[in-house]
Order: sequence, then structure tokens, then C-alpha cells
Amino acid sequence: MPVTRRISTCLWYDDNGEEAANFYVSLFPNSRIIGVTRYPEGGMMPKGTAMLTRFELDGVEFAALNGGRRFRLSEAASLVALCETQDEIDRLWTELTANGGAESRCGWLKDRFGLSWQIIPDGIDKMLADPEKGARVWAAIMPMTKINIARIREAYER
Repeated sequence: MPVTRRISTCLWYDDNGEEAANFYVSLFPNSRIIGVTRYPEGGMMPKGTAMLTRFELDGVEFAALNGGRRFRLSEAASLVALCETQDEIDRLWTELTANGGAESRCGWLKDRFGLSWQIIPDGIDKMLADPEKGARVWAAIMPMTKINIARIREAYER
């Protein structure tokens, strides 16, 4: 059988990758768990523990690997959620920062599993590309934690 997607992202978790994948799938439309491979007897983790959970978020494939405490997720890699409305930004922000997540600056956050996210409005790249207007947009974004679309649009349209 031919490979349909040659490149995807694998995220390293200590032991809660399956839980993380189920949480992420609950947040985005067109998302699902594709499959779970479990550790056998004598594996790195107890038999039956998820080793690799393959999942899709809005049609994009990912994998969550339970590999132990050897590596940590960091801000060096983040998932970007492009949002069409303030309600969508607010919902994702609330869900992803709940139960131990942490807010950061400029639309960035860490979820309770340690994965970094950028929750930003769709089209922000086009706004920032305009030299004059983009500078105003950038100045509006810098002091924000959660993005406020109305303030960004106001800065862009001035």
C-alpha cells in the first residue's frame, strides 16, 4: 500500500500522550484518533500503556509518543491554530490553559501537557506584511497575552 502522507509531526510525552491526543481531538472539528499502538510485555512501560497514538487535528496528522522523561516539549516547536473569530480564540485559549496550562505573550500558551500553541487570527500574516500598518499591528500584539482581534483590526485600519 503506498504512503499517502510522507511527513507528519511526532510529539514526545512522558506517559500521557494518549490523554493529550484525546484532549486535542476534542477541541478541533474534523479530528480523530487514527490508532493506538501499545507497549508489549517487557517494554519500556507497563504492558498495555499507549506507546504511539496517531491522531488528526482538522485533517493534519500527528503522533504522540510515550517515551518517558528523556526529552521535554519546548517553545522551540509549537502548534499554530488559526482562528476566524474572537469566540474561537477565547474558547481555545480557555480550554488549552485550563488545568495547569500557562499563558504567555503574543497569543502563545502552553497546555497542561507542556505543548506550546499559538492561538492567532487567520490573516495576521497579511496584516503584518504591510510595512506601515504591520508596525501598528505588531505594536498592538506585543503587550497582549490572549489575542484581541478587535484591537488588532483597529491598529491595522488606523
